[in-house]
Amino acid sequence: MKTIVFLGLLAVVCAAPQGPATEPIPIIRQDSQVNPDGSYQYSYETGNGIVAEEQGELKNVGAEEPAIQVQGQFQYPSDDGSNIQLTYVANENGFQPQGAHLPTPPPIPAAIQRALDFLATAPPQAENRN
Repeated sequence: MKTIVFLGLLAVVCAAPQGPATEPIPIIRQDSQVNPDGSYQYSYETGNGIVAEEQGELKNVGAEEPAIQVQGQFQYPSDDGSNIQLTYVANENGFQPQGAHLPTPPPIPAAIQRALDFLATAPPQAENRN
């Protein structure tokens, strides 16, 4: 009987959650607004350093339906303690993020840049139609 009780207690102990307990992250500030014309805005800040805000509105781009144009930003702390910040615009031209942490293309080599500059100033060539 003692063995059964001991094994039962051992099973309860092993089934208990292991590791550190996770605390819920508080929302420090939250604001949002949706307008009848389709425009909106929201912003929030959390207790662990995340901050975000966004505004959007309908924009007439000459198509049958209007497109939505959005702009916003967010930031959060990185693992090394620095802040990662990203600003963005999203419209008929796609999503356009900007941030110091985003990769950038390498510079164009000088010889290729000279060729591009020459081609940009060269007179147009007659089309060769056979």
